[in-house]
Amino acid sequence: MGESPKVVVIGGGATGVGTARDLAMRGFDVTLVEKGNLTHGTSGRMSGLLHSGGRYAVTDKESARACIQENRVLREIASHCIEMTGGLFVQLPGDDDEYFQQKLEGLRACDIPAEVLSPTEALEMEPHLTREIERAISVPDGAVDPFRLVVATAISAENHGARIETHTEVTDIVTDGTQVTGVEVEYQESEGGGTPTGSDLIEADHVVNAAGAWTGKIGAMVDVDIDVTPAKGAMVLMNVRQVDTVINRCRPRTSGDAIVPHETTVILGTTDEEVEDPEEFPEEEWEVDFLIEQTSQMVPMLQQARSIRSYWGVRPLYSPSESGDEETQKVTRAHALLDHDERDGVAGFTTIVGGKLITYREMAEEVADHLCDVFGVDATCRTDEVPLPGSEDDAVLTEGMNRYGLRSPVARRSKERLGSRYDEVLSTTDCNPTICECEGVTRAELQDAISQSGANLNAVRIRTRASMGTCQGGLCAQKMASELYPTFDADRIRTELDDLWQERWKGQRHALWGEQLSQAMLNYALHATTMNRDHSPAERDESIDFAAFDAGPPTEPGHLSPEE
Repeated sequence: MGESPKVVVIGGGATGVGTARDLAMRGFDVTLVEKGNLTHGTSGRMSGLLHSGGRYAVTDKESARACIQENRVLREIASHCIEMTGGLFVQLPGDDDEYFQQKLEGLRACDIPAEVLSPTEALEMEPHLTREIERAISVPDGAVDPFRLVVATAISAENHGARIETHTEVTDIVTDGTQVTGVEVEYQESEGGGTPTGSDLIEADHVVNAAGAWTGKIGAMVDVDIDVTPAKGAMVLMNVRQVDTVINRCRPRTSGDAIVPHETTVILGTTDEEVEDPEEFPEEEWEVDFLIEQTSQMVPMLQQARSIRSYWGVRPLYSPSESGDEETQKVTRAHALLDHDERDGVAGFTTIVGGKLITYREMAEEVADHLCDVFGVDATCRTDEVPLPGSEDDAVLTEGMNRYGLRSPVARRSKERLGSRYDEVLSTTDCNPTICECEGVTRAELQDAISQSGANLNAVRIRTRASMGTCQGGLCAQKMASELYPTFDADRIRTELDDLWQERWKGQRHALWGEQLSQAMLNYALHATTMNRDHSPAERDESIDFAAFDAGPPTEPGHLSPEE
């Protein structure tokens, strides 16, 4: 056909940007709209686990096979977003022997490499495992940085002609009665600046609903029922990396059964609780205590470690309605493509729903295949073989380790984040100090992110991990803000610093006891009292009892507060 079909993709998570990339690579005219930053929803609030499929090898072999297949693909096309840590399923006293055997047989049936390890062999791999371990199964689990993966995918989509519009909320889907013809959007003023405000109509020949836990709300705009069950999951970030291997409990899936090494920390996960609204749900302190209690049965030192942050994500579990063809299915982690022309009589509208981050590329491929059929486009998928920006040539990374005069740990962290863009970003004759010591982020890397994101410090954080380390911005947030000068004025810079602090604080407030409470007080003293970032009157600061924050770890389990 002549003019390229115009497609609007709704949702800036992994599935949305993956769909935009695949469609753009096949010649479609693609616009992606996202109401916040990229990874605003589920993708930015996952555990960081790159599944081998082992978690599903007993109960859902189809999902397990999809996981190991995409695990292998992502290792090839997104190497700078992934650390292949390996994984262990550990059996502890009381865990079922029969289930252990079922797990082993399921792994092998799904072509997932698996090896049984003795307690001695497991402890050689991970010395901090409990000495009560009875045996373990090794699997090719890994860790993935969802922020880096999504951003790299978005950049690739843009490189192939797609438009990525963040801070752009869909307010309505426009139809001519039976055919979707576009979307009405409201442009929000982004922290990064440069985004128009007001409303607009984006015309489209087809609209793809890839909004994750929000797909039901998008479907309701055209009176389409999409039975998504939002499932809340809590996760906890610890102060250091206590293990270097993904540790799973070898028992039927339950809450608090995984420890994922991620960058300089570990993530404890997760809980699973159905909620009605993906944006309005309780964040409960007991979940933090529960996760530490459960995971410390596998790695006892977690009981004494410092938790620096907690966060909650919402999984988009698909629950087909009884009115559809899938009426016999149950709520699942599998994904589904819904052709609303065939299913509901609404042409020009497709939903991709469910799934996991590791299967995002496969889900995008299904959507692109479907739209090629709809529009008669003869183009095959290449996303499984074309590397994402930054993954093309690892030799560039190795050769550059010492070229820029960086300390080795900083150079290693930079090359892991930037991939083959390492040389391009760090080739500077200017002074290039380390701005974020915890994550090893230099000025050149921050300036590169600012050039792409504008003044939006939270978007800069997503691209670089600056402020995401153990100090949670305490020692680097103000230095990050200073990098915005002189491009942006003082009022904008102060606003961005406040927004970054607010985002960092909301994940800490449920993890405040013992030494972490003292750390939070130090951050407060540095930023609120010395720089008056909370804009409080001087007499209020004089009344603060700083000694209440210096008591050290509690003698009894439970949280400390200034009043205690």
